[in-house]
Amino acid sequence: MPDRQVTLAVVGAGLRGGVYARSAHHGGRARIVAVAEPDPERRAAFAAEYGVPDDAVFADWRELAARPRLADAAVVATQDNQHTEPVEALAQAGYHLLLEKPMATTEEDCLRIVRAAEKAGVLLAVCHVLRYTTYTRTIKEMIDSGRIGEVVSIQHLEPVGWWHQAHSFVRGNWRREDESSPMLLAKSSHDVDWLLHLMGRPPERVSSFGGLVHFNEHNRPAAAADNCLDCPVEPSCPYSAPRLYLGCLGDPDKEYWPLGAVTTDRTPEGIRRALRTGPYGRCVYACDNDVVDTQVVDFDFGDGRTASFTMSAFTPLDFRKTRIFGTRGYVEGDGVRLSVHDFTTATWEFIDATDVPGADASAAAGHGGADDRLFEAFVEAVATGAGDRIRSSGRESLAAHRTVWAAEQARRTGTVVTLAPADDALPVR
Repeated sequence: MPDRQVTLAVVGAGLRGGVYARSAHHGGRARIVAVAEPDPERRAAFAAEYGVPDDAVFADWRELAARPRLADAAVVATQDNQHTEPVEALAQAGYHLLLEKPMATTEEDCLRIVRAAEKAGVLLAVCHVLRYTTYTRTIKEMIDSGRIGEVVSIQHLEPVGWWHQAHSFVRGNWRREDESSPMLLAKSSHDVDWLLHLMGRPPERVSSFGGLVHFNEHNRPAAAADNCLDCPVEPSCPYSAPRLYLGCLGDPDKEYWPLGAVTTDRTPEGIRRALRTGPYGRCVYACDNDVVDTQVVDFDFGDGRTASFTMSAFTPLDFRKTRIFGTRGYVEGDGVRLSVHDFTTATWEFIDATDVPGADASAAAGHGGADDRLFEAFVEAVATGAGDRIRSSGRESLAAHRTVWAAEQARRTGTVVTLAPADDALPVR
């Protein structure tokens, strides 16, 4: 890479914007020179931490876009349904773009984003972080080399984690489809994109089943209170908010997330105050959530080739688990290590493919190093003009999003949905 630092503007200084800012700071290959964030406390803290000059600190992304271009690239990490307009404006202003997934919550908005980047001639990388790990690269190279023959089928599990589901998708910002998006898009677009990446193409047909099985009023204990702090059932409840958030104290990663979403006051008193007055102390059986807590999706890639995906809240928060069935070999992976069985020699090989030994799969730990790998690839692409460093372009991400929407249609209607060719949505340039 060239020696020069890439300059960045961050739009949305929440968790994900902060993750990529930390990557810039720790890696030294990029420097934050502007920020746009509506929350005044978060905006001031971010600007102070990264030394952003006062005249490049904005309450609204429109103020940033109206100025002459201040940076080489912009990280867009606003809420899911607020991506399209800032991407269009910043692309027109000449910023290369690192866009948090999902791209957008509707197909039309995704199309607008891809068209805006292509029209402006700027790089667009969507944050499908799973593509960038050593683990994924090892599997993809194994498949492409023919080592396990033709891939006939894949089984893939995303173990969301019981407390992560309660934090983000029952009490938190992604609990309602009308305020965010369906669970399969908000959480598992990573996984759908990953399966398409391994198979090398979108599926032809999809079916899906699932629902909000547990986190609803029908499962509320008779004695449960509306707030965990008042609840006689709380000590024996797996989803106890005091146990989760007070248990974060003393762990820097967990203090950053999930506790950082709850309060900036890292004291027991501050946490209890936030649980009393904010959304994160609510009983998980008395929230206004409506996203699913379990879902399965089946993919038909044509010629009999298939994949199956399971998303479940009722697991530890852990790395994804995958089995790949090839005509010459079998692969089983746990996000860290691969076990490869060769049919010709009837032997096993065990491959350590971790990026950060000992790291866990949580957002606080950067998805096991995947966040840093993605950010490094984007910065190198901006610095050198080598767009092929970006493994998750707008068009590739669009294919995954269209698959998600087809799966959601299938789940809601109880049908098998056939996907239209991608070029029908966005003609080839």
